[in-house]
Amino acid sequence: MDQDGDSERLLVVIDGPAGAGKSTVARRIAEHYGVPLLDTGAIYRAVALIARRRGVDWGDEAGLAQLVQRFPISFTVAEPGERPRVLYDGEDISEAIRTPEISDGASQVSPIPAVRAGLLEIQRTLARSGCVAEGRDMGTVVFPDARHKFFLTASLEERARRRAAELAERGHAAKADLTRVRDDLVLRDARDSTREAAPLRIADDAVTIDSSELAEDEVVRRIMDAVDAQRGDCS
Repeated sequence: MDQDGDSERLLVVIDGPAGAGKSTVARRIAEHYGVPLLDTGAIYRAVALIARRRGVDWGDEAGLAQLVQRFPISFTVAEPGERPRVLYDGEDISEAIRTPEISDGASQVSPIPAVRAGLLEIQRTLARSGCVAEGRDMGTVVFPDARHKFFLTASLEERARRRAAELAERGHAAKADLTRVRDDLVLRDARDSTREAAPLRIADDAVTIDSSELAEDEVVRRIMDAVDAQRGDCS
C-alpha cells in the first residue's frame, strides 16, 4: 500500500535514538506542512502510566497485552511551538507521562512484542489522514511504504547533554546529572537495538541526518528540502 499516495495526504516519518531531537524537529515539520504530529513515544509513555495506575507490572506481557486491546488515546491539535496534548479516554495526561519514572516505564514496556503489536493499528489509524510520525520503528515497521523517511541521530555525548537540559527545564534537576543521563541512554540504546520486536534500525530508503553539530533550524531545513524534492519528483 502506498502510504503517501496523493498530494493531500502527506506522511513523513522520523526515526532515531533517544535524545536525537526527533520530537522538536517533527513538531516543526508538522507545523510547516499543516499536518498532525504523531508522537509515538507519548503512546508508550501512556501505556506505562495507565499500567501503573491499574497495577499492571511493566514486565507483565499478558497484562499489558490486555491493556492495549482497548486503548482510547488521542492527540489534540497543537498550537504553534507547543506539543499536542495527549488524551486517554478524554483525560489530559500530557504532563503525567513526562516524568522520569514514566519515561523509564515506557522504555520497559515498548520492547514487549504484544504491546507493539497491539498498538500498531492504533498508530496507523491516527495517521490515516497524513501526519509527521516520530519514533523508533516508523519507517521499518509501522509505515514501511512511507515515501518520506528520515533517521535522525547524534553522538551519545550530545544526546546526553540535550536530555539533561530537558530534564532540568522540566524541573527534574535531581535526574539531570549528565553521567546518570548518559548511562541511561546507553541502556536505552541497548534495549532499542536488541529487542525482539521492531529493533531500532535505519530503513534502507531513509535519509540519515547526524545532528550532533547542526543547529535545529538546519536539521528542519534539510528535512523540508528533501520532502519538497521528493514530492516534486512524484508530481
